[in-house]
Amino acid sequence: MVLEKQLRERLATKKILLMTHIVLGYPSFDVNREVIAQMVANGVDCIEMQIPFSEPMADGPVILKANQDSLAAGTTVADCMAFGAEMSKQYDIPFLFMTYYNIAFKYGEEKFFQNCRTAGIKGLIIPDLPPEMGVEFFRLAREYQVAPVLIFAPTSTDARMAELNSSAAGFIYCVARRGVTGKQSDFGEGFTTYLARCRAATKLPLAVGFGIRNSEDVAAITGKADIAVIGSETIRLVDREGPQAVGPFIAGLR
Repeated sequence: MVLEKQLRERLATKKILLMTHIVLGYPSFDVNREVIAQMVANGVDCIEMQIPFSEPMADGPVILKANQDSLAAGTTVADCMAFGAEMSKQYDIPFLFMTYYNIAFKYGEEKFFQNCRTAGIKGLIIPDLPPEMGVEFFRLAREYQVAPVLIFAPTSTDARMAELNSSAAGFIYCVARRGVTGKQSDFGEGFTTYLARCRAATKLPLAVGFGIRNSEDVAAITGKADIAVIGSETIRLVDREGPQAVGPFIAGLR
C-alpha cells in the first residue's frame, strides 16, 4: 500500500523516522494546526491523528484527558475527517487516523473508509479490533487502500505475530511494554530480544511507541526499529508551554 512505500522512501535517507500523535480537537483544532506545522517544519515523517473516543482503553491519563476534553468541546468524526483532508492537502507526509472500533462501526464501516480515502488518510490504527473480529473491516481496508496498522506486544507469541502480520499493512506498531501510553519504558536487553522477534515476524517497517520521551529513547531504538512514536510527551509539552515549544523539541529528538 501507499503508506509503506512512502515510509520506505523516507527510510532511504534517515536512520529512523519520527511519528507523532495528536488528539484531534484538543485543546482545539486551531492549536492542532499550529502543532502540526511545527512538527512538519522540524522533520516529523508521519502523523497519527486520534479521533477522540469516550473510552480509549490503550491510552494513559494524558491522552485520556485529551480525548475527554475534545469530546466535551463537541468534536465530531465529521470534524476530524475534514481536518484530515485539510492537513493531507497541505503537507507532503502521510497522515493516519487512530481511534477505536466503535467510532468506525457507528459511522458505518464503508462510509468511514470512503471518507478516509477522500481525505487522503494513508492508514488506520484501531487497537481494539483484532483481525478475526473485523473480517469486513480488513476487506474494506484493502479495497480502499487505507493501510490497517496492527500491533505487536511483548506478550504476543511468535504464532500470534505471524497471524497479525498476515492482515497488516503499512507498518507494524510495536508497543514497548505492557500497559497504557505515557509511562516510561525500559529499552534494555529484554526489549532488544522482543524487537528481534518482531523483526523476524514481518517484512513491514517497525514502529515503536509507548513511553518514548526524549532523544535518548530515540537513540536506544535506532538500528532496531524503523520509526519512533512520540505521543503523550508532545501533549504534555503543549499543555505546559504552548504549541511553539513543539518545534524545538522535535528538532532535538535525533
